[in-house]
Amino acid sequence: MGSVHDDTVSTFETRYKPNIQQGEAMIERLLAGLAIAGLMTVAAQAAAPDVPPAPGITISPPADPFARFATEIKAFERADAQFDAMADETMFVGSSSIRLWDISHSFPSHTALNRGFGGATTPDVLHYYEQVVGDHDPATVVVYVGENDIAAGAEPVQVIRDVSKLLARIRADEPNARIVYLSMKPSPSRWELWDEMVEVNRAMAARAGQAAGFDYLDVASAMLTKEGKPDAGLFGLDGLHMNARGYAVWTGAVEAWLKAPRNARPIESATRTTS
Repeated sequence: MGSVHDDTVSTFETRYKPNIQQGEAMIERLLAGLAIAGLMTVAAQAAAPDVPPAPGITISPPADPFARFATEIKAFERADAQFDAMADETMFVGSSSIRLWDISHSFPSHTALNRGFGGATTPDVLHYYEQVVGDHDPATVVVYVGENDIAAGAEPVQVIRDVSKLLARIRADEPNARIVYLSMKPSPSRWELWDEMVEVNRAMAARAGQAAGFDYLDVASAMLTKEGKPDAGLFGLDGLHMNARGYAVWTGAVEAWLKAPRNARPIESATRTTS
């Protein structure tokens, strides 16, 4: 049986092995040719000049991520063109939590200027910084940013970096102004993100002080129930934006901070208002 098997294998190798080897060689040459053709195509595309699209075909440019704020930013620019900046302004900067705040009613004894625009993240405020702050020389700047950053998926460490960058820029441009950063609020609709927000709040509280050039104001603690959950009674139906009671908490906290002597120990927590 062994000799018959060996003879069969020998006959098979003698008859078919040359064909197999030829086939393998052809496959190798084919693969090599495809690889060379691919490299030539890439090189030709890189060297080819830009070709305009065919008639009737429109290629849209990449969407501008900041375009959605155009209407609100233009409103800031129009207001700045019509009215001269006041030296004693209290400027409020941030997202919709600032925009929806009736600061003129809340702070009647101050020249309050609202520079909040809905949905803004910290990078958005940095992008439009010149239009938001402009030529103003405010005596006080109240800042609320970061919440939308976390909601958009930004990591806490990045939010801390961006918020610090914004506050540092305001400090550099407004060396004589009082600056306060409001802690992120515990919104019912974003409660699952609260741990990340707390991480940012703690970092900003640790950085605040005279050396950093800004104060930190905890508005979050007074917005939590005894069980440590968001007080739904301070928010509108969407569970995100505050109602009049919620803004009363913020107004009381900021008013107390404004009345405190400059460079005094930062007020660590807002107090609940029953109105």
